[in-house]
Amino acid sequence: MNRTTAARRNRKPRPSTSGQHRRSHNDRKQGRAPQRSDFALPVTTTPPLPAVHAFADMGLPEPLSAKLAELGMEQPFPIQAATLPNSLAGRDVLGRGRTGSGKTLAFGLSVLSRLSGRTASPHQPLAVVLVPTRELAQQVTGALSPYARAARLRISTVVGGLPIGRQAGALRRGTEVVVATPGRLADLLERGDCRLDRVEISVLDEADQMTDMGFMPQVTHLLDRTLPHGQRMLFSATLDRNVDRLVRRYLHDPVVHSVDPSAGAVATMEHHVLHIGEDDKRATVTRIAAREGRVIMFLDTKRAVDRLVSHLLANGVPAGGLHGGKSQSQRTRTLEQFKDGRATVLVATNVAARGIDIADLDLVVNVDPPQDHKDYLHRGGRTARAGAGGSVVSLILPHQRRAMSRLLSTAEITASTRSVHSDGADLSRVTGARAPSGVPVTVPAPVGRQSGAPRGRRRNGNRGSARRRAA
Repeated sequence: MNRTTAARRNRKPRPSTSGQHRRSHNDRKQGRAPQRSDFALPVTTTPPLPAVHAFADMGLPEPLSAKLAELGMEQPFPIQAATLPNSLAGRDVLGRGRTGSGKTLAFGLSVLSRLSGRTASPHQPLAVVLVPTRELAQQVTGALSPYARAARLRISTVVGGLPIGRQAGALRRGTEVVVATPGRLADLLERGDCRLDRVEISVLDEADQMTDMGFMPQVTHLLDRTLPHGQRMLFSATLDRNVDRLVRRYLHDPVVHSVDPSAGAVATMEHHVLHIGEDDKRATVTRIAAREGRVIMFLDTKRAVDRLVSHLLANGVPAGGLHGGKSQSQRTRTLEQFKDGRATVLVATNVAARGIDIADLDLVVNVDPPQDHKDYLHRGGRTARAGAGGSVVSLILPHQRRAMSRLLSTAEITASTRSVHSDGADLSRVTGARAPSGVPVTVPAPVGRQSGAPRGRRRNGNRGSARRRAA
């Protein structure tokens, strides 16, 4: 049975994502942790090529080797050492590694190497990288752009929230690699601005989040329009049964590599569960936010994010908020303020749990506990990246203790647990908490940057709310 026939036979409707969230919410209310549903990794029929532990020995095109040497990149991370020899040979790849493990270069160097010397025709890219969020798309493009320029390859970002006309123009001029969110790329296909029938290499980055957010129909719609026997690579921090459907449908005899399946396996990451009283939560959060150094704080809702940001600014803590209700220009500006230190606190919903790479970030705080073990892993993945140290702190109210304990057990994480008070020594020792100045502050905007959403051509057609959120 060929792959096209298998794809048709394996096509099944995806369970409702909203139903999954309702079940997770009900589990938390009843003290149960959502059940883990990781699938068994497929068995590789063809033996993989051995790992190569030096970029210089991988046979990369000279411009890429020179750029790696210029940037001081000599030894690959484990996921790069294991997968690059195989992906460079054209094999399909299934890679699991926690965020910060080097997944972007693991697929990016392969894509750029295999396209070296090629030129795309107008509207017809040669490689597509699908990602779930705008932030991750911009991070991937930023990470690969120096290497793409060295190899004289064009790379374009296609995401919602930015003018679609500019993105259509880049495709019209020709681009070898497109990094895209599924919804916006589907829009460009519908408009006739892009065709995928010349795409030889398809990459799914953070595939589990794309399925969790309800993008399975868009992802399959796009992959079905690429060359049926092209190379496909799937990289993710976690793998579950929704991702298994993509693996069975699109990957042929993949090379499988799994590193750091649990955040608990990261030796440089500490996990702390702090039991607090409900009447002391706001003071605890404020003192942690006032620490020396940067911190990301995760909350459940957009309204909660906006309220906490206002509270912190009023108490002298430079903070910015990040959630799906912000325009793309607002989200980009907030990230710039956090990266350059004008804001020391980033308050976010799960929109920030993927695709944000902040150097030297050593603390992540779950102000509201995660929905499930995958949310915990992806939130925590913002710290302890690339071998650096970091801590994940979860603030837990009395009625949340049982669910949090089970969530950590499901995630295979051992955390230190203690009861703390906002003005106690234990809180300061674990988080660096201190009293805020109490003098209201504002976070200055970048010089010459205008606020507000960018203007662009109005989108055609009706799209589902899930697609709008990610595109």
